Amino acid sequence: MKKYIIISGVPRAGKSTVSKLLAKQFGYQHLSMDSVLAGVESVFPETGIRTDAETDEPENIKKISGKLAPFIQKMIDSGEYDECDYGVVIDVYQLLPEDYVQHIDSSVCEIHYFLTSDVTPEERYEILKRYDSPADYTYYKSEAENRDACREMVEISRIIKEQCGRFHLPCYETAYNREKVIKDFLWKLKDV
Repeated sequence: MKKYIIISGVPRAGKSTVSKLLAKQFGYQHLSMDSVLAGVESVFPETGIRTDAETDEPENIKKISGKLAPFIQKMIDSGEYDECDYGVVIDVYQLLPEDYVQHIDSSVCEIHYFLTSDVTPEERYEILKRYDSPADYTYYKSEAENRDACREMVEISRIIKEQCGRFHLPCYETAYNREKVIKDFLWKLKDV
């Protein structure tokens, strides 16, 4: 495994679960980019990052991803963790494969995407309900808002899956066997 591991993908596909388990099992530090982005959005509005933008979500993801990928690379370049024995797992939603490939050094950082692309928006809504908790922002949204978001999550998953195929990046479908996919993924990392 590399010093930096990015776990990306759509909400409720298991990326935060994987990131936390990876950190615990392998001694990596867990960094949630959702928290970092919330701070940047709040304190530096001039960046134009709006995670709750009233725009088309796929377009908003593209905008954020284009700014976030170079930011992550600068964090890596800072050398903050170079002398540490442990690595860093970065948990992030808004990072598209095309921006990872363009901006992030794959010799020190690997990425894995967790998606729910092989479902209908209605099936995606059932997944959201199954895994939603008070710790999740979607827990406090209306049913109509979450149904709209699920349509967008399926679309974004398909965009990411297509880009992963184009750039030969690993992606994992968690729509049907989430727990098994996560378990198999972590088991595979033990052999690396």
